[in-house]
Amino acid sequence: MWQLRRSGAQDLEKVDAPTQPGQPTLVADRVQAEVSDRILSLKVEIHRQLIDRINLSLLDKMSREQIAPEVNDIVAELLETAGQVLNRAERSALSNEVLDELLGLGPLEPLLKDETINDILVNGSQTVFVERFGVLEKVPTRFQDEKHLLRIIQKIVSAVGRRIDESSPFVDARLADGSRVNAIVSPLAIDGSLLSIRKFSKKPISMDRMIELGSMPAEMSEVLKGIVQGRRNVIISGGTGSGKTTMLNALSTFIDERERIVTIEDSAELQLQQEHVARLETRPPNIEGKGEVNQRDLVKNALRMRPDRIILGECRGGEAFDMLQAMNTGHDGSMTTIHANTPRDALSRIEQMVGMSGIDISARSARAQIGSAINVVLQIGRLSDGKRKVLSLSELTGMEGETITMQEIFRFKMTGRDDSGNVLGYHEATGIRPKFATELASHGINLDPALFKPQTRFDQR
Repeated sequence: MWQLRRSGAQDLEKVDAPTQPGQPTLVADRVQAEVSDRILSLKVEIHRQLIDRINLSLLDKMSREQIAPEVNDIVAELLETAGQVLNRAERSALSNEVLDELLGLGPLEPLLKDETINDILVNGSQTVFVERFGVLEKVPTRFQDEKHLLRIIQKIVSAVGRRIDESSPFVDARLADGSRVNAIVSPLAIDGSLLSIRKFSKKPISMDRMIELGSMPAEMSEVLKGIVQGRRNVIISGGTGSGKTTMLNALSTFIDERERIVTIEDSAELQLQQEHVARLETRPPNIEGKGEVNQRDLVKNALRMRPDRIILGECRGGEAFDMLQAMNTGHDGSMTTIHANTPRDALSRIEQMVGMSGIDISARSARAQIGSAINVVLQIGRLSDGKRKVLSLSELTGMEGETITMQEIFRFKMTGRDDSGNVLGYHEATGIRPKFATELASHGINLDPALFKPQTRFDQR
């Protein structure tokens, strides 16, 4: 028998009821909306007794396939002892859910395995929403109680060396697959703990896939390829959930395999495909408030690591100044993302972040740094129908007086909606030939001048 590491008796969120003849097995959001009190109580008791009888310390050393037979035997024995009768489907569901609780994240496991789900939003123990194809919908998944939800949250954050409790009631973390997690608990969360999971695809979306989905035309992809290979510094701007990190991953595929890349993130989620990648992640303060390592510390350290490019997962504070310094001092081709609604807003936010660095620098000097360091701002967004699009590709051309000059090269023009509510529109060239086209040509990267002809439409969506 396994040695025991007690974690408490908790329940899972559902037990599948017998399906009607010919009805397919349902997953996650298609299970029955309510579970009978008898089955729910039975699961709580079975799980409690199972925890008492198994040694959890060996679970990490065994696969699910190795553990499942013994769990099934123990469940059957406990059911018989309790005098409870379940059919084969119910017993199988019960065993699978207990395994999810032991090895995974309990009620969340079916949602994490569902590849059609992008976001999981838990609003207390009894309410769970998911985003599927850009649209939010409520699912019947639930936790036994607040204590159960808290245990799952603790399991997530402890796996990456972070903590969450009354003294530190919110945290950013990540799952093993790179999915981003944010949790906030009492006393800040009034009606129960809140958990948000931004799932990250196990198969990164490639540039070809983005073209196929209509996020951008193939012609714009060619220009972006030239920008990355020509080592232009890029800012990816967009709102929450617009696909900034996905775009950053896609752009990174154009980086030469011979280059050394250093990535810096709050929660590591980038999935770069190159061989020579050094990944850095911030560290929060410990329970005594000491030991914090923030993004600015890591950017400074990265400069001593002989990087060819620095990729900052998201620029959100004083590290903006150090990032600009890196871009201006030989680390061409660096990239980062920023939350902003327009390219001009992105520059304003970076200017504000430079002010957060504590460096005594005038507004004009900060703008001059921005204008010389950043070459391209790529604006992306999530439209009202849930689809993500590249909305604008703009080039910075320097300073004119107190203002950073910028010119738009490509844009997405919305023309209306169809009967299903889908946004219609197309990408077009503005007619401006970018300055970087000449610079890229000196590196042997030649862009077709026809790409920049005025009012050239590339696709119709």
